[in-house]
Amino acid sequence: MIPNIVVSSEKKLVGKRLVMSFSDYNVGELWKNFMPRRKEISNYLSNDLISMTIYKPTHFLNFSPTNEFEKWAAVEVSNFDDIPMEMETFIVQSGLYAVFHYKGLNTDDSVYRYIFGEWIPNSDYDLDNRPHFEILGDKYKNSDPNSEEEIWIPIQRKQ
Repeated sequence: MIPNIVVSSEKKLVGKRLVMSFSDYNVGELWKNFMPRRKEISNYLSNDLISMTIYKPTHFLNFSPTNEFEKWAAVEVSNFDDIPMEMETFIVQSGLYAVFHYKGLNTDDSVYRYIFGEWIPNSDYDLDNRPHFEILGDKYKNSDPNSEEEIWIPIQRKQ
């Protein structure tokens, strides 16, 4: 699996977030709270959903399944003029990303083991401390082996 290396433009997101860990992974709860209300968000740029993760700088250096991170369920918007109650905003700064096209079950973590265990260590890039996200577009189907999504991993050139 060879990624495209792209410079992402800034993205304005509106959504909901939860703090969780891999040992206490409450992503289903997050999406159950977000999905019924996503149409309340005006000025969204597309029907794509954004699943974003913000890790602490030491998350991967001292990896443990109990390390906490922030998980977002969101959509990209053109501006923050009208934010629904109990939703929040976030700006993903522009930057360099490795974009992997993934087809398969969203519960199969082998793609992430490949990215972090093989691709990054053998590439010209290091992981950068910026948000990670997946774009869940028209071909995304939750819990379906034919589902497709884009996995965006923040990178920087190795020093």
